[in-house]
Amino acid sequence: MANTITQIDLPGVKKLKSGKVRELFALGDSLLFVATDRISAFDVILPNPIPEKGRVLTALSEFWFGKTRHIVENHFITADFNQMVARASRLRSLVDSLQGRSMLVRKCQPLPVECVVRGYLAGSGLKEYKQSGTVCGIKLPNRLVESSPIPHPIFTPATKAETGHDENIRFDQCAAILGKPLAEKVRDISLGLYSYARDYAATRGIIIADTKFEFGLLDRVDSSTHPKLILIDEALTPDSSRFWPADGYAPGKPQPSFDKQFVRDYLETLDWDKTPPGPVLPDDVIRRTTEKYLEALKRLTA
Repeated sequence: MANTITQIDLPGVKKLKSGKVRELFALGDSLLFVATDRISAFDVILPNPIPEKGRVLTALSEFWFGKTRHIVENHFITADFNQMVARASRLRSLVDSLQGRSMLVRKCQPLPVECVVRGYLAGSGLKEYKQSGTVCGIKLPNRLVESSPIPHPIFTPATKAETGHDENIRFDQCAAILGKPLAEKVRDISLGLYSYARDYAATRGIIIADTKFEFGLLDRVDSSTHPKLILIDEALTPDSSRFWPADGYAPGKPQPSFDKQFVRDYLETLDWDKTPPGPVLPDDVIRRTTEKYLEALKRLTA
């Protein structure tokens, strides 16, 4: 399929990891993140790439890293290809593969939890609420319906799975993994990031229903002080968030979206047990997913 990349190797550059979407390379004292056009759903990488997806993820992450730097420092160094080439001239011949979908970032130690913030009732949170009236152990008001706003955004962490499904956990479980002071810090920062992004997106006609952040610890030059907590990975993209158009929003049903929920909704119509291999996506689903990702980028950054 034209305009897509699903795998990438850089001659002479060590690949550290292949994630669900990103390829991670060592580049001197920094890391090179390359966003492919792979798409995962229910934690399974699907066989079809989504054209332009990697470029959208990179552009939106760069945008949000810049806008939220006043809340928390992040790992982003640059997405400028010429600056990357200045550090590693052998990348120059790979301009068609890397430009627009790669960014240089600082090395750090990732935390072993995903920091999810929910402002609306959807997804796995809705399923738990229907069963127990809670989300990750947090009691919510009665009589909420699908897509209802949650009175106050809630922090609902999850474990990170290299393979298989991530698992929602309660805050006390998060604190047991990270230690209570660090868990409280990532909770407070995550809620602050979400609130800031939610308010900004509202001015662009987008509801951010929920989103996922990841954090890491950056060693300081002065070893006598504690490592610094920074925002890493991607930020507030259609892969890590639910973006709903504000016009036409109506609780009590699923919402149209500018994210990969469109793909999940299609997959839910199939007789598939959500284990690998994932089913092949029809051309129409691929095309419309690309359109949704590009619309999110346009609305938020134009």
